[in-house]
Formats: sequence, C-alpha cells, structure tokens
Amino acid sequence: MAHPGTDRIWDTLIVNARLATFAPEREGDYGVVNDADALAIDQGRIVWIGAAADRSARHQAAVTIDAGGQWVTPGLIDCHTHLVYAGSRAREFALRLNGASYEEISRAGGGIASTVRATRHASESALIEQARPRLRALMREGVTTIEIKSGYGLNRDTELAMLRAARHLGETEAVTVRTTFLGAHALPPDYAGRADAYIDIVCDEMLPAAAEAGLVDAVDVFCENIGFDVAQTERVFKTAAALGLPVKLHAEQLSNLGGSELVARYGGLSSDHLEHLDEAGARSLAAAGTVAVLLPGAYYFLRDTHTPPIALLRKHGVAMAVASDCNPGTSPYASLLLMLNMACTSFLMTPAEALNGVTHVAARALGMDKDIGSLAVGKQADLLFWQVADLAELCYSYGTHLPTRVLRAGVARSA
Repeated sequence: MAHPGTDRIWDTLIVNARLATFAPEREGDYGVVNDADALAIDQGRIVWIGAAADRSARHQAAVTIDAGGQWVTPGLIDCHTHLVYAGSRAREFALRLNGASYEEISRAGGGIASTVRATRHASESALIEQARPRLRALMREGVTTIEIKSGYGLNRDTELAMLRAARHLGETEAVTVRTTFLGAHALPPDYAGRADAYIDIVCDEMLPAAAEAGLVDAVDVFCENIGFDVAQTERVFKTAAALGLPVKLHAEQLSNLGGSELVARYGGLSSDHLEHLDEAGARSLAAAGTVAVLLPGAYYFLRDTHTPPIALLRKHGVAMAVASDCNPGTSPYASLLLMLNMACTSFLMTPAEALNGVTHVAARALGMDKDIGSLAVGKQADLLFWQVADLAELCYSYGTHLPTRVLRAGVARSA
C-alpha cells in the first residue's frame, strides 16, 4: 500500500470508496480495508491503495472518480462456461416436462448430439453471433474475465472453429477470454463403441492442432460414466503435459471415478462439479492446491439432490470457486449473480465464500491469480462499483443489483 516511487501523474484516482479487496489471505471475509478509501490506477494497473487523506501532494491524477461511498470490488470471473455453441435445447426441455425420458429424447436425435449437429453445421461467424448475447449478459453483471470451452464439435475442424470463435469474442468485446480445449466432452455418434479410438484422434490430431494454432489456454475432459474413464482421461492429460498446457477436469458429477485424484496428480487448475467427491478426492485437491469449481446451475437444472460436500471441502481447506457452467443442455444460464444466490441457497455457502469464489478463487481456477481476482498493487485494474449497503446483497437478492460502473484494465466500459 505504499506510494509508488515516481512523480508520474496517475491516470485515475478513486476516492470515497468502500474497498473490498478479496485478498487471498483473507478468504473468510471480503478483504475489507477499513483504513483505506482510495485507489489509484496507472497504465491499467492498480498502483496505490490507501486513505485519500494520506495521499502525497506530489501524486496527482488526470481523472478523479468519487465513488460516493459505494463498494468497489474486483471484476467478476466466470471460470467455467460452454458459451460457444449453436442451436437450442428448449424443445427437449419442454419434452422432458411432458414426460419424455432422456433415453427417448436421445433416440430421437436429441441431447448433446443435437448440439453437436447444430454446431458442426454453423459457420464460425454464426457461432460468434449466437454466443455474443450470452457473453454480453454476463458482462452486464460485471464479468470482466471468462473461460470458454470447446466440446460441441467433437471433430478437428469444428473444435478449432469454436476456439477461434471464443478468441474472437475476447478480441471484439471488453472482456478477457481464456479458452479451454474440451474435445473429450462426449463420444461422437460416428465413434459409438470406440472410445479409445476417439481419444486417439483427440490426442494425436485435435489437441496438437489447436495448440499449434495458439488457441488453447487449458485442457479439460469429461471424466464420467457417460463420458470418458480415468485411463482415457489420463491419456489426454499426458498429451496436454507434453504440449505444456495446464489441465482441469469435469469430475464426480454423476458418480465417483476418482477423477479429482487424477487431476490433482497432474497439478490441475481445477476439478469441477464434484457432487460425488469423497474424502480421498478432497485430500488430493487440497494437497495439490487444485480449486474445486462448484456449478449450482447444473445442479438446479437437473433437479439433482446430491449436493457437493461443502463441509468436506472446508475441512480440508480446498478453495471453492463458483461458475455459471453456461451451456445448452444442463445450465442454460448466462448469469453469474444468479449462481451466487444458488450457491448460497442450494449449497449453503456463505456470501463471503461465494463472492470469493467468483473473484480471487476463480482467478486461481484459470491460473490468473497473479494478475486479476483481487484489489492489490500491481494487479490489473478490473473494478466494479456497487450501490449496496452490504455485499451480501449480491448473493441475497437477484435481479435488483447491477454494477453502477465497470472498469476493465482501468478503462470504463458500458457493461
């Protein structure tokens, strides 16, 4: 919190603010700095935090923003989404509510196969334009960084197109996009009964091509009894490691295959879903420093009754992130604020845990915590202003609070 050692005129000075830093060392609360009400930004970075009255006269700012007593927090981070896809599954939703079984819908060409078909037939520009409204909805709520996975192409060309579409969104919208290769999301119909042969294609062709094109920030697999087993998952992880790419995992959502122990052995960024996580898995995540990403939207939409073991994660000190899992089949929600409410009401997370889970813990889940996720000198100035009396309001009610101002890398954006 010291003054920088130069006389440079800062770009922006924020005063009369209530600062919630979400500092990693203060995970049990909001990281409120009681003796500071001001923050300075220069060249897109936070350069000073302190009391406005203590600011040296030699440090001036080109622009001063009076926060008017509002809360100022880091930008929100959605660390698990499937935002890029084509088509809709709304008709299947209606069919299920009218009594059709998942098997009946699948036999009729529905389920993930329908999204794969639509995505394969969509142009890259169509994928971009269909994803953009979903992205902008999240941005309106204060999301400044988002992860976007592939996984609805299940062939080389469409997986690459999805990743390029995600990269394009990051280049044309005022948001940071991290891409994750999820070629091992499901078994495509043309490989029915030949899962190992499909993993050959993923490891030998799809992932190397995506990495060579510079389209991959991390690698994910759906390790589940309806996805890929531990041995197949490890083959993908070995390929990722050889390419120098970090891994994460869809694990323990519907059953316990030990995926969390596997991703922990590979020093994974995160293990996601975790409704069926056991103590051995929790211990492994804690020892590896792997983040548990909780996805209450999928839990709600699937009408699940098996909640993630929050008490077990707390017991072992596993950091917990919260994300939207925005996807057409199991979590069609482009709202991270709604996920905060769901995490508290369905999983009994505290508001402080949930909000830490969409700031600095979510940054850890993307391997970006040295740059974003909390208010600290040197970090990127992604800031949100909130007109609320208590930050718990952001978890308590839904549809009543949006950030009054958003700064991304110190620059104001409209959403």
